[in-house]
Amino acid sequence: MRHNKKFNHLGRTKSHRDAMLANMANSLITHKRIFTTLAKAKALRMYVEPLINRAKDDTTNSRRVVFSYLGDKKVITELFQEVSKKIADRPGGYTRILKTGNRLGDNASMCFIELVDYNENLLPEKSEKKATRTRRSKKKVEAPVAETSTEATSAE
Repeated sequence: MRHNKKFNHLGRTKSHRDAMLANMANSLITHKRIFTTLAKAKALRMYVEPLINRAKDDTTNSRRVVFSYLGDKKVITELFQEVSKKIADRPGGYTRILKTGNRLGDNASMCFIELVDYNENLLPEKSEKKATRTRRSKKKVEAPVAETSTEATSAE
């Protein structure tokens, strides 16, 4: 029986699964969006969100803990400098999964997994101040004054 065992093993050994999730997390932090299967995206979300949460406080210990999971100094620098500033006020939910349909070869469910604050299309619109426009009335076009009276007098 597998009571209370919720982790998806993805048909891989522990070492293979850890290496795959670390590589996918590196790609997600670098590219901000990756295209993968739905099962891998859900497993990656459980793997990467605690690491992103740990990046909120930039201490030596948190950098060492994240490095033990990811193993790439450039990715960690990007995570702690760029990504952590965007997610500083967010209480959780740093990734978004968008389903894209099924793969043609084996009908696997495919999706995008992306960092939430990096998709400009789905971000709430910020209320930028619009340029104030004054409401102007239309200019009154004066009708040309008929000079028929002067023409009539000159013609006589």
